[in-house]
Amino acid sequence: MNGQRLGTIIGLELTQRTRSVAWYVLLGVFAVLLVIVTALSFLAWGGSPEPGGAIYSTIVYITLLLVVLVSPTLSGNAINGDRDAATLAPVQVTLATTAEILFGKALAAWVTGLAFVAVSVPFLVLATLAGGGAPATIAVSLVVLVFEVGVISAIGVALSGILSRPLFSVATTYLVVAALVIGTLIAFALVGFTLRSEVTSTTRSFEYDAYTGDTFPCFPGEESSEEYPCDEDAELRCGQWQTSTYDVPRFDHVWWLLAANPFVILADATPTQFDPGGYPRDLFGQIKLGVRSAQEPPELEYRWDECAPGPAVDQPTARERIDQSMPSWFIGMALQALLAAGLLWWAWARTRTPAGRLPSGTRIA
Repeated sequence: MNGQRLGTIIGLELTQRTRSVAWYVLLGVFAVLLVIVTALSFLAWGGSPEPGGAIYSTIVYITLLLVVLVSPTLSGNAINGDRDAATLAPVQVTLATTAEILFGKALAAWVTGLAFVAVSVPFLVLATLAGGGAPATIAVSLVVLVFEVGVISAIGVALSGILSRPLFSVATTYLVVAALVIGTLIAFALVGFTLRSEVTSTTRSFEYDAYTGDTFPCFPGEESSEEYPCDEDAELRCGQWQTSTYDVPRFDHVWWLLAANPFVILADATPTQFDPGGYPRDLFGQIKLGVRSAQEPPELEYRWDECAPGPAVDQPTARERIDQSMPSWFIGMALQALLAAGLLWWAWARTRTPAGRLPSGTRIA
């Protein structure tokens, strides 16, 4: 792969995009939306002790959301759009190879998407100055954001080479992105509720109706006091053991379905900031906590005796739950990279010349 030819293709693509007035309108609308989001974030999180982390994570997530919405339009017609405009064939008869054309267009779409990230930098700096978090949190979140922009751009360019109609390829790119963002959540919920396990609950309660005195009997290990008076001589009467069963969903079997979600990857990969109580300060940690908590299997045997309560069990803090669970961000990034690479290979096979077979009605030159 020749670097000079690759650079020429990237330059041509970027020149075509920057000549359009719509490109600058999109950047302006993007900046206005970030101004609104930043202002609302400061109002929403301003009352917390250290609002910078929450504001920073909110801006990063909004940036990722807007890039996810815009990138398919910018990259979904990169190849078939040129074919319809009769500008692809002149490039194919040059020394540029099919791989160079594909990668050049994918890199140009990536740079185009990063322009939106660049627009968000002043707002991210503002959140950082307000206490946006540790350097590791900022660095990792930006790296993951750049990676996600590249993956979505590569998917759009690949589908534009696989499908012959620009409108269809843009729509398909949106569907693939929606499958990663929304489809993983739907699959996680539906499959999790489908896989159910039976919980057996055994309980015994004190018979309050059987006691007619002014003061209830003291429970085992309890002494009467002014604040909580009880009758130490009265007999404690308990009811019969009651056993019941009910079903619970098994999200611990399907939590991995969320691994390829771009928003989950961003949260799972970013180092978490905790408050003194061990609870996440920002959206990264809160989403990570929800995903990691889904890995915990439910208790299938539940027993409670009100007449002889056992010692209190300390519940793990959010920090302990995150530390004891397994990260999945690297699996999700690998799956996304394999998806983009597979689609690019398919696009290469469909775009290479001489073409063995093309769909009817496809323009050659």
